Amino acid sequence: MQIKELVIIGGGGHATVVAEAARLAGHQLAGFLDDEAHPALADWSISAESQGLDIKGFTHLGRLGSLAAIAPSQAWIIAVGGLALRRKLIAQLSILQQDSRIGSPASIIHPSASVSPTANLGSGVFVGPMAVIHSRARIADHAILNTATVIEHDCQIGENSHIAPGSVLGGGVHVGPDALIGLGSRLLPTIRIGTGAVIGGGAVVVRDVAAGQTVVGVPAAPLRRDRGT
Repeated sequence: MQIKELVIIGGGGHATVVAEAARLAGHQLAGFLDDEAHPALADWSISAESQGLDIKGFTHLGRLGSLAAIAPSQAWIIAVGGLALRRKLIAQLSILQQDSRIGSPASIIHPSASVSPTANLGSGVFVGPMAVIHSRARIADHAILNTATVIEHDCQIGENSHIAPGSVLGGGVHVGPDALIGLGSRLLPTIRIGTGAVIGGGAVVVRDVAAGQTVVGVPAAPLRRDRGT
């Protein structure tokens, strides 16, 4: 299958990671869309070029409001970190795609990642370096499986969820859409994480987490807020 020219949507630190993985995977980078006057990717491009990396043509294509400028012949991936903004972009891009005004989302898999042939990946998924996705795992559209994450057998990862670096999900874990699994967290087998839930960094999750709930600690418990503030 021919690899299409790729548009990166976003220009911050996460976008540099996605762009580098895409380049290593053989994609031709068209450029990026971002609202910042001096996006991180512009600096990354200069640095990469100085080290002899082939990133010619990788330029600032416009602001995030210029999504319709993506050509039908181009692929794209959302590379902003904030899940709320990602969700808005997914909605806007979905409408444009349904009208055939833009191309299709691409999944980017870093060459050092290990993905089981029986795993099922949706569209627009990012799989970071050294990530491991085991047998029969199902990854929904636009999910982020960041650096060195471990997704064990039969896990289900919801749309637009973010599994942060170093997280380990035991077999059969179910993560709902728009959930954030924090840096270095551990989820025991068959745990269910609700839509929009947040798992704090380093947490060990031993029971299900409700939609919209934030849990932290070992074992993970609902976050207590100071009632005096």
